[in-house]
Amino acid sequence: MKLNTLKPAAGSTKRNKRVGRGEGSGHGGTATRGMNGAKSRSGYSKKLGFEGGQMPIQRRLPKFGFINPNRVEYKPINVSTLQELATKKNLEVITIDTLVENGLISGKDLVKILGNGEITIKLDVTANAFSKSAIAKIEAAQGTITII
Repeated sequence: MKLNTLKPAAGSTKRNKRVGRGEGSGHGGTATRGMNGAKSRSGYSKKLGFEGGQMPIQRRLPKFGFINPNRVEYKPINVSTLQELATKKNLEVITIDTLVENGLISGKDLVKILGNGEITIKLDVTANAFSKSAIAKIEAAQGTITII
């Protein structure tokens, strides 16, 4: 090994382009930014959605629809889920607190019980809303419902 044969490991170094360090460097003057325009100036940052002066797509496309500010959003839970939970945890009463403890909803969610699936256990269910089919299935299994 001699000093004139030493070199760094392959891929460990990369050549950085030192711009704006005088004409002798080959990258002086405009510092590889070109002549004119916003991109040649300091502080330039492209706006989100900018399409080079063309009308951006979010302004070309029409807006449509109606968003109801008074909409009430419910977290749906099926009676089949209640059946599984009741058999797994050996429950007879299911409240919103029970659903939160078992990770089915978060504490601030409103719950609507839907009628998908079958229920065979007598359950006392407390929720914010029930579908007609869910009410029929729970009451057919001699259960009770309570609307908060």
